[in-house]
Amino acid sequence: MNAAISISNLKKTYPRRWASPPFEALKGISLSVEAGETFGFVGPNGAGKSTTIKILTGVMAPSAGTASLFGIDVSDPESRRGLGYVPENPSLPDYLTPFEILSMGLELHRRRTANARMHCLEWLERFGLADVANKVVRGFSKGMAQRTALAHAMAVEPRLLILDEPLSGLDPIGRREVVDILSEYRQHGGTIFLTSHVLHDVERLADRFGLIHKGELRAVRTPGEVVGEDDRVLVRSAGAGTAEAEVLAGMRAEPGGRWVIEVHRTRLWDTLHALESAGHSLIEIKPTLSLETAFLSVVKGA
Repeated sequence: MNAAISISNLKKTYPRRWASPPFEALKGISLSVEAGETFGFVGPNGAGKSTTIKILTGVMAPSAGTASLFGIDVSDPESRRGLGYVPENPSLPDYLTPFEILSMGLELHRRRTANARMHCLEWLERFGLADVANKVVRGFSKGMAQRTALAHAMAVEPRLLILDEPLSGLDPIGRREVVDILSEYRQHGGTIFLTSHVLHDVERLADRFGLIHKGELRAVRTPGEVVGEDDRVLVRSAGAGTAEAEVLAGMRAEPGGRWVIEVHRTRLWDTLHALESAGHSLIEIKPTLSLETAFLSVVKGA
């Protein structure tokens, strides 16, 4: 079975402009994403994320190397049948309504449903757009435009979702709702390739993630592999009740009366008992390594 996304030695060089030298946006990255997998593609601004997505979606051609979707080269428009794509800043036809945009998507992807109208309205309802389904998108807020683009991508019942900063412009409630919808899509076997600066949401969704920096794929890891690379855990607590909690050796203060301490995994239970005896109330326990720390390590180590 062909991989959902297959990238081999992909390169992209932007030509010289005026006094600026040619710029290597991608320096030979190789990557495979299997069907049913959620892959987080993370890196700082200018790392090559959007360039990779533009190549995958046929917006631009690579300078060298190959890329394919489900075994079909991305130069072939057929590779994009069943692809749901949401760019970081969706450019929607502002004279159309969300309902018309979703209906157009069904036609373009040749999706046939028992009741196309109800199908579109159900997706608009899920993204909180039912009340504006028949209003032109001109004047929509950034968040409403993002919801419309996401509803359009989901309505075509994609086998692959490519999402470039899909949570951009959404408020906290909107982000949670979108993450829940993507989680459901993932659980039903959908494939997701996403970039996001909200690393916590990438950790929640991704089976694996790739760290790209300066056009090079520096690491590909699972969340479990990142956690397993360190044997220390972080414990965060606060004083319980009105009594002032005793400060244990090794603790450091945080705003709001919180305290944090890092300990070896083998000392975790002893530390928890000591915190309880010292009058602390437990807030959280988590590994000291996370996608955020791995990300910062790659960027700072460059």
